[in-house]
Amino acid sequence: MDENFVLISGCSGGGKSTLLNELRVRGHHVVEEPGRRIVREEMAGDQRALPWVDPAAFARRAIEVTLADRQAARALSGWVFFDRGLIDAASALGAVTGDAMLETLCAAHRYHRRVFMAPPWPEIYATDGERQHGFESSLTEYQRLATVIPAFGYETVTLPKSSVSARADFVLASLLTGPM
Repeated sequence: MDENFVLISGCSGGGKSTLLNELRVRGHHVVEEPGRRIVREEMAGDQRALPWVDPAAFARRAIEVTLADRQAARALSGWVFFDRGLIDAASALGAVTGDAMLETLCAAHRYHRRVFMAPPWPEIYATDGERQHGFESSLTEYQRLATVIPAFGYETVTLPKSSVSARADFVLASLLTGPM
């Protein structure tokens, strides 16, 4: 288990990337969301693995990128915050294809016991060139993750709907306290 690898998951458009940017500004290591990187690469290339073109190919790429991110992060000390992770990618692949690799991957590549979940927050949700799905799809994704993550023995902690600074304070304080 990589106790210093902290997963920020949850609803698309729930403020995860903004929170991770605040943690980066505070001097912590941050790993950008694999999905956004893949979409940028695909938009500049053949566009075959875009989530709205081939969700299974996109999820497989996300798994590859996440595994590479984890390997690279092993050289870092201190907290390493991941904007989405292996559980997100493997559960997306399972939802699209029924592929059961989720259990094997997630058992072999653990995160800190607390996973922070960005709840659905329609007031800040927005689509863009990299996030083209609607809020309803985000809710479905959130519900899947809210079921899958605890099933792997993680304690899920819901992020407050508050300022980015207060959210960052909450995450850091939660990591320093005992079981919630």
